[in-house]
Amino acid sequence: MEAKIGKFFESVGSFFGGGDQIPWCDRDVIAGCEREVADAAKGDSEELKSESIMRLSWALVHSRQHEDVQRGIAMLEASLANSSSPLQQREKLCLLAVGYYRTGEYSRSRKLLEQCLEIAPDWRQALALKKAVEDRIAKDGVIGIGITATAVGLIAGGIAAALARKK
Repeated sequence: MEAKIGKFFESVGSFFGGGDQIPWCDRDVIAGCEREVADAAKGDSEELKSESIMRLSWALVHSRQHEDVQRGIAMLEASLANSSSPLQQREKLCLLAVGYYRTGEYSRSRKLLEQCLEIAPDWRQALALKKAVEDRIAKDGVIGIGITATAVGLIAGGIAAALARKK
């Protein structure tokens, strides 16, 4: 019985807490990527610069800090037009989708994932993120309906109480 109660509270907690499987990145990793980008900028290899910028973008959109996520989104959007291959474009679209997911812009994230899946329809990472985005959109809808129903109930209760007092 205790196990069932524990599972119930765990499921309620994950419903309200998120529960996605997208990894987080801490400030130390971001700082390391920033140093790597600075070192690559001193060199001649454009490929090395591009790879280090992609790693930094990945770290930024996976950060817990809103400013970092915004910075990662800006970097990816600026570099999206310079994608030389469909694989690069797919990676950047998916990272942008992660960034928008982290900022709560779920519909924008879903649109980017749909573009990503046009390039690679069977890509598991994009499919998993799309499911997380759609689950989050559905959860927000359920919460919104609950809030609306509560507000309507409170208003109806207030009206009923006011009418009962008049009689």
